[in-house]
Amino acid sequence: MTNEANAKSMSLIVTKGSLDWAYPPFILATTAAAMGLNVTMFFTFYGLPLLKKKLNMGLTTLGNPAMEMPMMGMHMAMPNIVSALPGAGALTTKMMENLMKKKGVASIEELRELAIEADVDLIACQMTLDLFEYDKKDMIEGISLGGAATYIEVATKSDINLFI
Repeated sequence: MTNEANAKSMSLIVTKGSLDWAYPPFILATTAAAMGLNVTMFFTFYGLPLLKKKLNMGLTTLGNPAMEMPMMGMHMAMPNIVSALPGAGALTTKMMENLMKKKGVASIEELRELAIEADVDLIACQMTLDLFEYDKKDMIEGISLGGAATYIEVATKSDINLFI
């Protein structure tokens, strides 16, 4: 984190852990940190698994009418019914991972490392750890534990607060 007294700050509550929902908070946090902001990310409920050592993310295709994939020179929307087919989630996840790799988009693992290198404060929600029976040793190095009060304390001092 930037230690300047006049530095701007940003906090993010990360509540979703699917592949498509993991990118926005990490991209925003690492970009803000690169711009000199003090950044805190608070991972709670389904966002908490993004801090696990071993990630197992899928793409959220069901109920996502905005999901269009570039195919055969056009953009193809994924009908909801396709999401119900066995293996469709794994297939669409693999397609998205391949597209991101082809386009040179950093992986979530790389973005996490970048966040740690940029001194982004990564806070795992203690209540969520307890609720879902995770252990801190299941999580990556470089995180801290805290609860709602910890986040509120940060948020009340932040210039920008985002809920993702």
